[in-house]
Order: sequence, then structure tokens, then C-alpha cells
Amino acid sequence: MAFEQLSDKLQAVMKKVRGQSRLTEENMEEMLKEIRMSLLEADVNYKVVKEFVNNVKEKSIGQDVLKTLSPGQMILKIMKEELVALLGEENDTLNISGLTSIMMVGLQGSGKTTTASKIAYLMKKKNNKRPLLVACDVYRPAAIDQLITLGKSIDVEVFYDKESKDVVNIATRALAYARENGFDLVILDTAGRLQVDEELMDELKNVNSVIKPKEVLLVVDAMSGQDSVNVAKAFNDKLRITGLVMSKLDGDARGGAALSIKHLTGIPIKFSGMGEKIEDLEVFYPERMAERILGMGDMLTLVEKAQEAIDEKEAKKTVNKMMNGNFTLDDMLSQMQQMNKLGSMKGLMKLIPGMPKITDEQEKEANEQMKKTKAIISSMTMEERKDPKILKASRKIRIAKGSGTQASDVNRVLNQYEKMKEMMKQLKPYMKNGKMPF
Repeated sequence: MAFEQLSDKLQAVMKKVRGQSRLTEENMEEMLKEIRMSLLEADVNYKVVKEFVNNVKEKSIGQDVLKTLSPGQMILKIMKEELVALLGEENDTLNISGLTSIMMVGLQGSGKTTTASKIAYLMKKKNNKRPLLVACDVYRPAAIDQLITLGKSIDVEVFYDKESKDVVNIATRALAYARENGFDLVILDTAGRLQVDEELMDELKNVNSVIKPKEVLLVVDAMSGQDSVNVAKAFNDKLRITGLVMSKLDGDARGGAALSIKHLTGIPIKFSGMGEKIEDLEVFYPERMAERILGMGDMLTLVEKAQEAIDEKEAKKTVNKMMNGNFTLDDMLSQMQQMNKLGSMKGLMKLIPGMPKITDEQEKEANEQMKKTKAIISSMTMEERKDPKILKASRKIRIAKGSGTQASDVNRVLNQYEKMKEMMKQLKPYMKNGKMPF
């Protein structure tokens, strides 16, 4: 995540504060200095840093708070409040009603075309919308082809005209086409430039004045740092920007742009791009992001991911099998694959409070083990998958050869299977009574 370095440093500050029995002027100044340096190193605008640190200091010396919380709890609470204030206080949703048009704008290379498709996918899946993507970047044929390819991948129609250079005409015809054919969401993928220029702005202003979109979303590359603030201001001066999409927040950017941009421009962040896959777009919740930065996890996002990715009927069926003692190796593999749909293990660990961090190497190893498990189970006969007890040495050797693994790997999978069965036995009394042991 873009905030990983900042998150590590702020959590280190929190750890030091928790070790203090009380706050003094001396340890307060030391803490504020570390917070200031952490934010500046994360590329947060220096004016924003100054205001943030002053607010934390002012709130930290309030006597009412000191009476009720330990120093660590107090500072954590204040830090969270101030981060939420920077990021936008409340979640700003899209203004969608009737036939809604969304105009996507941004510099070339910001991820605008991919983001347009991600929003179409999200709105189709979560809001039951019927989106139409419109190719308005008439200067780069590759951009039109890219949008067509992305549209096919998510089963969303793309309106385009490779012969025309009249963007306003294309957008107008697309809106009429959407109205006539029952679409309720039109997403215009406009052209970008390597830098903000008058020609780009004039074209966007013309489209904006004719189409009158309900949303004008600016896609900003999180990797561009403080330049993104200047880009947002330039676009907002010429257009009525209604929201920001921070793309590439899953990368190794320092994240300062996301912490500065709302405060300095007043434009709310509505979405965050968290990966290259079409489903890697999240609705932006300031409070949840603040909690992630401070190492408090984000259980709500984890639950939402689970609800979206996991087949509830299949999960219930598997649990019932486990409870009745009919759990097979095929069922175990199915459960593991469903969990895999939630995303990377490294990303999931960050959403669970108190979970240790894992390295890229550890995640790679876990993925390799998953591949091995699948290969091993796939190399078994149906009889062996249903009743692993029949797996003697000769069968294990055959399965290992068939899956390109070792006999020790086969034993590992079988041990994992037995542990899952044992765990369900322990949970059975609780689940029968409708209770869980936590």
C-alpha cells in the first residue's frame, strides 16, 4: 500500500507513547517531531503537516481527554481524528439518479481508461447499473482499442467512432444511444495529455457544457506525489471536478498526495485504485483509510470483500458437510480457492487488526503452497479425495510424481486437511446452539 512506510513510522511513534505512563512537555515534543518527519518523508504538503501537528498538539494537552484515556489511547484517537479530517471526514458517493453521465478526466498515464472500466464494473456489480463506456480519446487509437478490450472483459458495451475527431459529437450521440437502448449510466473516457494545456481544457469544457455530466471525476496517479495537487487545482479551475480517483495506491508511492489533496483543493476522494485487476477499485472511506494507516485494521472492508467474493451457498454447503463429517479434500480445496478470491494475503493481513506483517517472500511461498495443494489434490482419484485414509505410501508416491511434488508435500496437505476437520469438531457444539466461541 502507498502508506506502508508512513504507517510503519506512525505505528512506531504510537508504540513509544504507549510505553509512557504520562505525557510530559518533553516526550510530547519528541513525539510531535517524529510525526512531523514521518509526514514530510511521506511527501505530505508542508502546510498540511504544520497544521496537522499543531492540531494534534493542541488536542493532546486537553485535560478532559487525559482523565479518561492512557497516553497511547489518547494519541491514537487524536491521530485518527486528524487523519480523517485530512482525508475528508465522510465518504462522498457518486451522484447517480436516472440516466447518469460520468466524465473521466486526467493526464495521460494516470490510469484513466482502466479506471473508467473499473467504475463500470463496480456499478454493474454492486449497484445493478447498465453502463455504457464511451471512447472519447480520439487522438490515440490504442486508447479506443484498450477500452473495447476492457469492455469485453466485463461484458459492458463500448460506444466509439474511429473515423470521427469530433469529441462533442461522439459524446452527444453516445448519450442519445444510451437513452434509446435502456442504459442508465454513461461513462465518458476523455483524452489526456502529458501535461495540462489549453487545448485539452477547451475540449473538456466543450464536452462538459454540452453533456452536463452529473459527475466529473479526475483520475490522479498516487505515484506523482505533490504534482497531483497542482494537477487537481488546474483541472478544477477550468472544470467543476466533483471527485477524485487516486490510482495506483497499491504501489510503493509515499502516499502524501492522498493526505494533502482533499485538504488543499476541497475535492473529495471518491475511489482508490488498489491494483491492476478490473475488480481492484475501492470506494474511498476516509475513516477506514485512517485506521489502516494507524495499524488499526479495516474489518468492514474485509467483510465486504468476503461478501462479494465468497459464494454463500457453496460456503454453507461446505460447512454443513464439515459438521456432518462428510468433508472431503475437494471441499478443502474449494474453501481455499474461495479465500483466495479475497485478494493477496499481504493485503488481507493489513485489514485485520493486530495481525503481523508478512514479507513478499512469505506471500510468494504461501502462493506456491496453494499451487502445490491444488496440483496434489488434482492428482488424486475421486475415491482418494473422498477418503484420504486409503492413501498409503505407494499411493502418495504416485500422487507426488503426478503433481510434480514430493511425498512430504502430500503429507503436508493431508495434515492440513486433518487439522481443518479437527477444528470443525471443536466448533460443532457451539454452532449447533447458534453460538460461536468468541
